[in-house]
Amino acid sequence: MKRRKFLKQASYGMASLGFAGAASAQGQNRNMQGGRLPYKIGIRQASLRNPEDETEGMIADFDTFKVARDIPGITGVELQVTNGSPNMHDFSVARRYKAEAHRWGLDIPTTAGVWSHPQWGPHTALDLMNSIRASEIVGARIMLIAFFRDDAPDMSSEESYGPVVSVLREIAPKAQEAGIILGLENSLSPQENKSLVDMVDHPAVKVYYDLDNMYNYGYGEAAVPGIELLGNERIATVHVKNNGRLLQDDWRIDWPAAFKALSGIAYDGWLIFETRHESHEQCKAMTKENIALIEQHFRPPRG
Repeated sequence: MKRRKFLKQASYGMASLGFAGAASAQGQNRNMQGGRLPYKIGIRQASLRNPEDETEGMIADFDTFKVARDIPGITGVELQVTNGSPNMHDFSVARRYKAEAHRWGLDIPTTAGVWSHPQWGPHTALDLMNSIRASEIVGARIMLIAFFRDDAPDMSSEESYGPVVSVLREIAPKAQEAGIILGLENSLSPQENKSLVDMVDHPAVKVYYDLDNMYNYGYGEAAVPGIELLGNERIATVHVKNNGRLLQDDWRIDWPAAFKALSGIAYDGWLIFETRHESHEQCKAMTKENIALIEQHFRPPRG
């Protein structure tokens, strides 16, 4: 199946499955006012704080959706697969998350907290398959696979990148069957990510693009141009953050330029906030301003 055909099917097919599809429709309707474009904006579970008890810190339980529902403009939550005990490798936990998302009218577009192993091999494939199953249960369409620094391959050495390519080729068809795209988030450059995805050569393997990470790992100048380099067909989802600052603040990434570049490649996926906040009220206030900046500079395609 060709990449673009699969991606279109994955994008729309999952909307008809179970509670998650209903939640998606409710969430999208919440964010469309006055004919605005259908922005798909979510937030990481790990970025949420309990408004009732700030000392508890980040939310990592079933209150996730109740808290996220209180933030205007947020229509989805990125869940952490392996966070907490029990975590979503206990599939009954995944089913409970799915029910809670439906209850509060929110989508679960993506899952994260899925880490590779230092040595890619059969044990890695098994762990990733458990996470694919959990992601399928909650109705996610993107599963983030994280591998940074020593866990990331040396793209100049086949001995280093070969096992990564092999594991991804093994599990990609299984992810495809579940309607899930594997989003790679790592410390590689945009060009290296392009090379890795192209070597795997499967429509269910793309890049989970984090521009701030590009800066953090030494590729700051390539962060925004990397959007055009990778293109819409290789970008699964985008993390949005500014290291505790508003997106409009002058810091590492030129976010207006980034959103214009995303418009330029006709990106129609989710924007997931991975922001830091000291309180729930600060989260609400900053998210409101950040969404306003997104709406000013980002024009996703209609339909």
